[in-house]
Amino acid sequence: MFAIVDISGKQLRVELGLELEVPRQSTEEGNSVSYNDILLYDDGKKVHVGTPTVNGVQVDATILRHGRGKKVVVFKKKRRKGYRVKNTHRQDFSLIKIDKISASVPSPKEVLAEEAGE
Repeated sequence: MFAIVDISGKQLRVELGLELEVPRQSTEEGNSVSYNDILLYDDGKKVHVGTPTVNGVQVDATILRHGRGKKVVVFKKKRRKGYRVKNTHRQDFSLIKIDKISASVPSPKEVLAEEAGE
């Protein structure tokens, strides 16, 4: 069982018990966070693709720690002009652990009936 989740603009494949580095979350360390923007959900029997998201699926995770990534050197140069600039950048991240993927996905017949009723 896995899901494709949109977390802060990044699409990540998550499974139960997986630890991921995601863009920095505003929640404190040790707290849990829920994600509802599920783009795809595979329960082992059937794949549910969202339009744009899958309704009824939620991913719960715990924030283990916050940190900063490796240093990346940003070097700019224009040849024959004497222009050289060297900067560095470290991206903030949060390490999360996926605790639970809960789903109550409606059947295709229920979805069609709901769309017809609207």
